[in-house]
Amino acid sequence: MKALAELLTDRNWNVTGSDLQKPSAALRAMRKRGLHVHFGHQDHFLPGDCDVLIYSPAVGLENPERRQAEQLKIPQLSYTELLGQLMQGRQGLAITGTHGKSTTTAMTSVILRDAGLEPSAVIGAELIDAEYRGSSGWAGSGELFVVEGCEYQRNFLQLKPQHAAILGIEPDHFDYFTDTTDLQSAFAEFAQQMPTHGTLLVRGDCPTSAECAVASPAETETFSLQSGSDWWATDIKVYSEGVRFRVFYRGNYFSEITLRLYGEHNVLNALAAIAMCHRQGVASSVIRESLENFLGVRRRFEHKGTWRGVSLMDDFAHHPSAVKYALRTARQLFGKRRILCAFQPHQISRTEALLEDFAASFGDADAIMLAPIFAAREQNLETQQVDVTQRLADRLDVFQRKSVARNAVSAKQPVQTFASLDQLISTLEDEVQPGDVLITMGAGDIDRVHHELTRGIQRHHS
Repeated sequence: MKALAELLTDRNWNVTGSDLQKPSAALRAMRKRGLHVHFGHQDHFLPGDCDVLIYSPAVGLENPERRQAEQLKIPQLSYTELLGQLMQGRQGLAITGTHGKSTTTAMTSVILRDAGLEPSAVIGAELIDAEYRGSSGWAGSGELFVVEGCEYQRNFLQLKPQHAAILGIEPDHFDYFTDTTDLQSAFAEFAQQMPTHGTLLVRGDCPTSAECAVASPAETETFSLQSGSDWWATDIKVYSEGVRFRVFYRGNYFSEITLRLYGEHNVLNALAAIAMCHRQGVASSVIRESLENFLGVRRRFEHKGTWRGVSLMDDFAHHPSAVKYALRTARQLFGKRRILCAFQPHQISRTEALLEDFAASFGDADAIMLAPIFAAREQNLETQQVDVTQRLADRLDVFQRKSVARNAVSAKQPVQTFASLDQLISTLEDEVQPGDVLITMGAGDIDRVHHELTRGIQRHHS
């Protein structure tokens, strides 16, 4: 929603909005751009001369501003309905899949912009590079429109892009999809509605993605870390500031790429962005230079600084595979240093459905600190929230004690649970030691931990 608001202000729309979150740096920055953001939801926040109300999938009909819009007969569009309308008459590029959407969308948008194609972009995270000043979206003068497409409630079916990528499919969104078959049918429908003159890029080593792409009328290409794919990354080397790898396209050498990001998952993200941009005619030299300068997006294995000799990292991971990728990357980067993972599960339904997968995904952490589940769209489930958190803690404890890959520096309590973020923060202040690595994980407000820990330093500096 933030990215969309930024794009619309670039197009000289007058935009106001509201959010339940406390004033954040992101929302304060939006105010500086001229967006009037209210905190909380009240019917009088809706301007009487409003032309259209845009709502996110998390906001239902019971919302007071939506009820007010209905009473005033103000048209209402969902986030993706408006994106679909904005995409009409343009060359749409949509990045979909369970993991890597924000990073890949950002990479694709930045490469196209560096190539002088002036794309419009809507990205689900803020860019770190100072040139973008924390932006998530912008309006370009060119015909290309790059968006991050989410499968929740089949929202991405509203987009109708000419070119698209499916980065991989894993079970998710258990509060909407009845089972994996239901989820797969959504991606299959997305693939089937691609135009015959379009292109569909799919993860070559994901059988589910490949199966969804079979019925697509568009030209299909594959990417992976395996030589059988159209786009193939190999000779991956880790260096002090990121990774370096070589790219082949249909058996021919394409380029050597240097990323200032870590992890094989980011190699895959870059490979997808390379394939998407090559299809738009961007030269390999432009792609190579743009990716070498790309600093990533917020909350994707983001280094937040140091505190009392502790390295602070933050990651958006809220799915078992993403947790495993992030912790594996942390172990590769920090070696035998003690890694503490403060994890905030996201949604009771997801946590319960993937309980065993979550329990098996923290093997590279030396200590796990569980915050209460961030319920998001789920309401009035406090008892179930506590029960599922404790069950996860019990299974994690079993897996951690069985792990043979534990660091030599062991934690006194491998798994701890906390009733609140404040309690977690107080424990961290007492227990972390110089040389530790603290990585916060989750799609809720777990990133507040770093701000609270360093607040004393900020006050002293002021």
